[in-house]
Amino acid sequence: MHRSAPRLSRILACAAVPVMLVAVGCSSDSGSDGKKNAGSSSSGSPSAKPSEPTVEPAKFADLPDPCGSIAKKTIEDLVPSAKKKNGTAGRSNDLAARSSCSWNGLDDKGVKGSQYRWLDVGFTRFDSDQSLGSGAKRATDDYAKQITKTKATDGAEKLAAEPAAGIGEEATLVTYGLSKTDEDFAYATVVARTGNVVVTLTYNGAGYAGAKTPSSADIVKGAQKAAKEAVAAVADTAEDAATTPPAKDEKDEKGDKKDDGKKDTAKGMSTSKPKSTSKPKSS
Repeated sequence: MHRSAPRLSRILACAAVPVMLVAVGCSSDSGSDGKKNAGSSSSGSPSAKPSEPTVEPAKFADLPDPCGSIAKKTIEDLVPSAKKKNGTAGRSNDLAARSSCSWNGLDDKGVKGSQYRWLDVGFTRFDSDQSLGSGAKRATDDYAKQITKTKATDGAEKLAAEPAAGIGEEATLVTYGLSKTDEDFAYATVVARTGNVVVTLTYNGAGYAGAKTPSSADIVKGAQKAAKEAVAAVADTAEDAATTPPAKDEKDEKGDKKDDGKKDTAKGMSTSKPKSTSKPKSS
């Protein structure tokens, strides 16, 4: 019995050794996995930030020739005896963004007096910008500003504003009277928006030397007619740009391209039309 006791102690001691080794091994593996997991987490790529929504592209990339945006027949009817039948273009450092043209004339009626008329049309185009918004939105904001500006005309009498149907995507007609040069003038301004372009057209008239002031109804009718043509000119310009093919390269070592062009023209096969700046056709 005295010998078996030490032997039993040795057996128990040996049996305990593997248990301790296993425990140490598990503890070591756990630490290794933790480091790997930590490393994997820290080395992972950061989550991508959501991209900002892109603004819609601007509908129109150019403006019409302002002095050609209204039909010559319309100019003759609205501004008889115009000083410059082709109009006077306003100054602009970027005709693709802002342009204008005006006409004025005094129609002498002899003993019946004279009739003065003045017509002005202006175009403002807005590009789409990621930070400022779409061209259409920017044009809508300017459309509202132009209406407010017109309503604030100094000295305006009997001012009234109402929607003008059938002109662009949205339009407002502002009418008022104005006394200047000792005469009474009748005014009509149409502010319209088509896509990313704002069109502002003003038409006014007065009677001189005893002639009567033109009726507000006649001035409004003329302003709306001219405004419709000006708005249509914006779309016509875009259509012309889309349908007009790029100019052909006539340079060729053998002259084949240049000759072919002449043959096609002679046969009436050339269908491309030159880009025109005068959009509305005379009615």
